[in-house]
Amino acid sequence: MAIETETGVPWVMCKEQDAPDPVINTCNGFYCDSFQPNKPYKPTMWTEAWSGWFSEFGGPLHHRPAEDLAFAVARFIQKGGSFVNYYMYHGGTNFGRTAGGPFITTSYDYDAPIDEYGLIRQPKYGHLKELHRAIKMCERALVSADPIVTSLGDLQQAYMYTSESGDCAAFLSNYDTKSAARVLFNNMHYNLPPWSISILPDCRNAVFNTAKVGVQTSQMQMLPTNSETFSWESYDEDPSSLDYSSAITADGLLEQINVTRDASDYLWYITSVDIGSSESFLHGGELPTLIVQSTGHAVHVFINGQLSGSAFGTRQNRRFMYTGKVNLRAGTNKIALLSVAVGLPNVGGHYETWNTGILGPVALHGLDQGKWDLSRQKWTYQVGLKGEAMDLVSPNGFSSVEWMAASLVAQKPEPLRWHKAYFNAPEGDEPLALDMVSMGKGQIWINGQSIGRYWTAYAHGDCNGCNYAGTFRPPKCQLGCGQPTQRWYHVPRSWLKPTQNLLVLFEELGGDPTRISLVKRSVSSVCADVTEYHPNIKNWQIESYGKAQQFRRPKVHLRCSPGQSISFIKFASFGTPLGTCGSYQQGPCHAPASYAIVEKKCVGKQRCVVTIANSNFGQDPCPNVLKRLSVEAVCAPISSTTAQPNWGG
Repeated sequence: MAIETETGVPWVMCKEQDAPDPVINTCNGFYCDSFQPNKPYKPTMWTEAWSGWFSEFGGPLHHRPAEDLAFAVARFIQKGGSFVNYYMYHGGTNFGRTAGGPFITTSYDYDAPIDEYGLIRQPKYGHLKELHRAIKMCERALVSADPIVTSLGDLQQAYMYTSESGDCAAFLSNYDTKSAARVLFNNMHYNLPPWSISILPDCRNAVFNTAKVGVQTSQMQMLPTNSETFSWESYDEDPSSLDYSSAITADGLLEQINVTRDASDYLWYITSVDIGSSESFLHGGELPTLIVQSTGHAVHVFINGQLSGSAFGTRQNRRFMYTGKVNLRAGTNKIALLSVAVGLPNVGGHYETWNTGILGPVALHGLDQGKWDLSRQKWTYQVGLKGEAMDLVSPNGFSSVEWMAASLVAQKPEPLRWHKAYFNAPEGDEPLALDMVSMGKGQIWINGQSIGRYWTAYAHGDCNGCNYAGTFRPPKCQLGCGQPTQRWYHVPRSWLKPTQNLLVLFEELGGDPTRISLVKRSVSSVCADVTEYHPNIKNWQIESYGKAQQFRRPKVHLRCSPGQSISFIKFASFGTPLGTCGSYQQGPCHAPASYAIVEKKCVGKQRCVVTIANSNFGQDPCPNVLKRLSVEAVCAPISSTTAQPNWGG
């Protein structure tokens, strides 16, 4: 059917080994160098090179090191790969209720080279840019022939491409995850760090190594904006006064999405139980226990209008059980279970077999009669919230509602409460976000448009450092353990008016909206850490093909965001400094002039360049030792006194 549309372009199918001709089967993954299409005449295509991984509420953030991503792409190209597409190259935001999974966060930043806010993530962006430039220099040789592969050691190989017109390009690889290797290729020695590939566009000069990052690392920060504090008003979603005009009643428990048709994340399951006055628990005995088995994704249990407890599933285990003591009274008791969906399924097969909502059993234990199974009795179903039906989120939607000023509302955080406030757009053009750390779980709207679901669930994981070497998998390089998985929620500036922007949120659990703040994202500091013999594309020009020429000294390039300049140098050392960005320390060898040289070239400028050469730092601080220059510079908004457009060399 697809072929019959005669689009005039080839069709591809990813992750489909048996794609029929002429459809080209392609690869998605962290690595695709072992992939081969199902016919030899089909090109080898990598449709999703995963630059990171998504996050889920309650899980850590995932970081894929730039060194490993570059290594993966170089491995694919050296083996004859034709095409690479990054997933994601630009992270993004799952606005509204579009986040899937279920349980995938509203942020889909993905540790991508361009982040969720549209800002460049360094060093990943710059390192890939240099990789692509090096591969592009090999283009004529790469497209002319298949590679000749030779072994350079147990875990080392050379892939050499040559053309009839004399082009030659080589990839030297070291698959050892622990040790660097010194290899001999074409009668020259090359040092290959662990888990890396060097690219030689003339089969002689290494212009790039995947494990040697020469570009800056940018550290980001969320800064307060000048937006005035919001003045809050609240409205309670009263679970004891549900509007039954649109409710349906059925015997037994129904699957949630079949009832809501995804019109809302929320579905009320309501039933009642009659308790006799002679029950033991009414006369000093132990309270009965309510057990609710849910297929996902969260539930809030209300007994006679009061929140009794909540329970949640996870992405791995959507099914969960709520167990809690319930305070029933003699006579009729209303049990209202608010079942909450956290996204539709987005990967896997046979979605029609996936269930959401409360399918039972629902039972009371500890009554005089023993267990009372409520699963098969009459249940009433109400789709969505009262506030959703009244369109509280719309700028013209709540004239009929009595909002209470925050000062009048009981200060105790209440569940199922709507909050609203107005704010003005902050100055500047930095990307904006809402800091929701003081809230629990719910949804946010600005000027009637949904920012998305928020949930300050704390991240559980293993955040014990990260070594770039070795096969990457999502559990490998985790960040943010013990912090909320997602604290900040992206607010596009294009959604804002200069003044009187309406912010509405619905809080399921209870939180303090007065501590919500609008923040802006910007670069806080930039670092670079480059050795004096860093491979350098400038060391090889097409004219000098294959001839070693005068060695050009590598340079450290530092650059703050537009509108910022380097305000001071936090660290600078030419010699043998230790540590990483944010925690550099002087090593045993240090050129005393390091700070003064870097300050002179960089302070007050948006960007600067420092050449790594002994002559630049007065003298050689330690002869016959491989030296490096490590710098950390702080970026600050340009004040009129420090603005200088030029930069040093």
